[in-house]
Amino acid sequence: MSDLPRRAVTRTAKLATLPIGFAGRTALGFGKRTIGRPAEAVAAEVQRRTAEQLFAVLGELKGGAMKVGQLMSIFEAGLPEDVAGPFRASLTRLQEAAPPLPAASVHKVLAEAFGDAWREEFAEFDDRPAAAASIGQVHRAVWRDGRTVAVKVQYPGAAQALMSDFNQISRLSRLFTPLFPGVEVKPVVADLKRRLEKELDYADEARNQTAFHDAYDGDPDFVVPAVVAQAGNVLVTEWLDGTPFADVIAAGDRAGRDRAGLLLFRFLLSAPARCEMIHIDPHPGNFRIMPDGRLGVLDFGGAAHVPAELQWSIGRLLRIGTLGDAEEMVEALRDEGFLAPDGDVDPEEVAALVAPHAAPFAVERFRYTRAWMREQTARGFGLASDLRPGGLARQWRLPAQYLAVSRALAGCGGVLCQLEAEGPFRAEAERWLPGFTDDDAGAGEITA
Repeated sequence: MSDLPRRAVTRTAKLATLPIGFAGRTALGFGKRTIGRPAEAVAAEVQRRTAEQLFAVLGELKGGAMKVGQLMSIFEAGLPEDVAGPFRASLTRLQEAAPPLPAASVHKVLAEAFGDAWREEFAEFDDRPAAAASIGQVHRAVWRDGRTVAVKVQYPGAAQALMSDFNQISRLSRLFTPLFPGVEVKPVVADLKRRLEKELDYADEARNQTAFHDAYDGDPDFVVPAVVAQAGNVLVTEWLDGTPFADVIAAGDRAGRDRAGLLLFRFLLSAPARCEMIHIDPHPGNFRIMPDGRLGVLDFGGAAHVPAELQWSIGRLLRIGTLGDAEEMVEALRDEGFLAPDGDVDPEEVAALVAPHAAPFAVERFRYTRAWMREQTARGFGLASDLRPGGLARQWRLPAQYLAVSRALAGCGGVLCQLEAEGPFRAEAERWLPGFTDDDAGAGEITA
């Protein structure tokens, strides 16, 4: 197989098959409507076929296109079951695998990073990739000191292909509408583009991972592999064996799924308190359940800074959303920039929108389910479709400082729904979010 496709004409041609296919499916749907098929059934068929083609093309292209597919796969739990079911397995494969880079290309990247004598850095090196991601693939090796390591090699031409993908996908954002009606895709893609530019910098990723490793070194619940070496487009870290989250989602028992979900939630909430950072790419491919029961965490290229004052604001908003009255919610959201400063909104409508998001923290134990996620997705679609001049959709904003955290928490919620995990999530918020409660107690033992 050749390197990651780089020529703009080649990649654009592949992405161009999406609107062509969509147009064909739309025409087919129109034709079937004219012979009496129910509109709902036709819409579901268009949605299913769009998803199948979309994920197939995104997975083949890797790079930025595959990254968008990974992000979309997090929200699979929010799709109607009759649509989500047929391609759930394809989403899992997209998260975990991609076509491999040839060994000769891998060797070239290693030589550029470590010199022509790069093999002297390793006691062993397996040319077969152990895993493939959106902008690189991982090889298992043994470092010169005897440690088993993961060698992350960036695809040649990934940066150029990524920019081309995002420019094209942004123009084709309307294609996502059949899958996620009402979602504004362009701002999401723009933020993803900025984040992925950072992920291309393996030196930055090494710094992020070292900060997380130092913060969680020796922790009884989590393990972050140490960085062993970094040069050029290669990152070498300690190897983690464990059960991928995708396997837990597919075949884990109830206790295992609950524990995995609670560990994931605890990791996301505890990281800002421990190192003022958050892991913003919580798709199942980045997590493992270790043989000793700890949560292994991978891929820190997308980590974002969460300063103490933002942590407090998040905790305060969650407390008000859980315990406050409607007027207090409006005031707090306006203070933080979620509502237009001069907009006239109905406090009860705002409270109705906030309540489902606060639901996991209003009770001692909560179960995330696909049905619950679909209900919340439908609520969001209803908000987005209300474009009246005085409608809440016209007044709602997502402040820039909350974008990364929102992506992390939304992704986490999607995975929790895939796991259908139940746990004491309110207690975790009390432990880790300043402003949510006056109780400053540290984290305790998992009691899933």
